[in-house]
Amino acid sequence: MTRLNLSPEWRDRLKLVLEQSESKQLFSFLTEEIEDGKTIYPALDQIFDAFNTTSFSQVKVVILGQDPYHGPNQAHGMAFSVLPGSQVPPSLRNIYKELSNSSDFVIPESGYLEPWARSGVLLLNSVLSVEAGKPGSHQKMGWEAITDFVISDLSRSKDHLVFLLWGAFAQKKSLLIDESKHLILTAPHPSPLSAYRGFLGCNHFNLANQYLMAHKLPPVNWQN
Repeated sequence: MTRLNLSPEWRDRLKLVLEQSESKQLFSFLTEEIEDGKTIYPALDQIFDAFNTTSFSQVKVVILGQDPYHGPNQAHGMAFSVLPGSQVPPSLRNIYKELSNSSDFVIPESGYLEPWARSGVLLLNSVLSVEAGKPGSHQKMGWEAITDFVISDLSRSKDHLVFLLWGAFAQKKSLLIDESKHLILTAPHPSPLSAYRGFLGCNHFNLANQYLMAHKLPPVNWQN
């Protein structure tokens, strides 16, 4: 699919999985959905924006989401982030609240997290597309094989990463991560349904930066 943009660095790293039949079937499925007149989020040319914004060499923190927002003018290829001008979604409001409660973070009006991505935070959804108005509609279509490959490759090829796994779905991905090389932080999901069961008060953003600095890596400026 020519409209699926992926940086050369990540394309080289993902070459093996992208050439598998499951991935080719996934891209054929997306083509058919578009040809059938269905609306897919994010736009096809933004699906890989988490990778295009955060190079492999830059990654120092991974925040794992499930699948993109399914409403208009929201998803743009980065987990938990929304396009400028969109209302901040409930889960991201709780992320901001945790940051504010645990630091001098000033809650912004925007939910656009591209500055985090440019600071080395890979905002990775497990599933990278969704049909408009149908959450979870592209699960088990092939994205998981690609994103699991990414997590495994990061774990194997880099040292001293921080993985923030919120909610049961994300926490299952801990099996792909070498705990002897990386820091895995788990908490309930920041959604309104579960944030008060342990996400708020988890102190993950401070713990992530403390770990990075302990390994002589620059901390993330979450206020960006």
